[in-house]
Amino acid sequence: MLGIDRNFSGITTDRFFSEQVQQAQNWDNLEKYLNDRGLQFSANPPPRQFVGGFGNLNFLLEMDGERYVLRRPPLGPLPPGANDMAREFKVTSRLWKQFPLAPKGILLCEDHDILGASFLIMEYRPGVVINMEVPQIWQSKTESLSRMVIDVLTRFQAVDPKAVGLDDLGKPKGFLERAVNGWVKRFHVAATDVYRSTECPKSAAVIMDWLQAQKLPEGSTTLLHNDFKLNNIILEPTEAITPIGLLDWDMCTRGDPLFDFATLLSYWFEPSDPPDLNQIGQMPTATAPGWLSRLDIAEYYAKLSGIDLSNLHFYRVLTAFKLCVIFMQIYARFQRGTTTDPRVSELGTALDSLFEFTHDILKQRVF
Repeated sequence: MLGIDRNFSGITTDRFFSEQVQQAQNWDNLEKYLNDRGLQFSANPPPRQFVGGFGNLNFLLEMDGERYVLRRPPLGPLPPGANDMAREFKVTSRLWKQFPLAPKGILLCEDHDILGASFLIMEYRPGVVINMEVPQIWQSKTESLSRMVIDVLTRFQAVDPKAVGLDDLGKPKGFLERAVNGWVKRFHVAATDVYRSTECPKSAAVIMDWLQAQKLPEGSTTLLHNDFKLNNIILEPTEAITPIGLLDWDMCTRGDPLFDFATLLSYWFEPSDPPDLNQIGQMPTATAPGWLSRLDIAEYYAKLSGIDLSNLHFYRVLTAFKLCVIFMQIYARFQRGTTTDPRVSELGTALDSLFEFTHDILKQRVF
């Protein structure tokens, strides 16, 4: 797959959990289901689970002699509206026509008797994914990587939803109100597991009260990815910095584009931020030199998009709180025993730091 493997060893998409850690699936059921539909797939050897994010489970399977990705929700109860395979299939089966970085959705199955949950099969885009390690060949190009991320976001936000048959996706009216109320509700649901034997951070109540007291800004409407960040972008394994894919579409909707941009900022830690934040392991912007600052990124985004950032502070607090709750939800799965991912056990100590940092954003101590 890679022309220069030595430069990208260990950070390509073809990384898998060991058999002992991989989440077991009923591959015999899948074999019968696909073969009954004229699609050639064998359960032996079984598909392998990608090492990736903390949410949906992703497996590499071979079907009709080609490689594809099977995506399904994690095990156990799911937060309201999360891990929506039907939504992701609707988006990926259409968006690629106008936004080629979106892999094409191939098949959706909503019969839970097959794998215990809905799942989809989509195009596989092999390449490089940057989590916390920047390959040596790009270590002097982190400023260019910074700008590439914003270039991808503004290209996506420029897509006309109607042109790809997604003008009925979501409900843009009232999006921010639902976002505030929804993430507050998710906080309380996750807190029953995360803080069952300890006290919730006092800053959490301050943040939620502040969000619910604000007059909500009125922004424009675009397609929203809803979890836009660097490690959802696949890059070509060459010296040039060339994006070839954007992943994780299960929360895609329509709403205020600043929500996506502020979501990105919530992952964009800087060297002066609390070191504990790097335990969530999403972007290397605080651990590798040369990345643009959050303020520089905001100026570049405003220049490319033409969007007014005067109300950005509200979005910044909301999406930083959203990040806190996302990792609460992930850690709650560990507390309930529904995940075997060894990385999740380390998240508990980072949660308090995330809430305190969000409180610092609210008080405008940091941008």
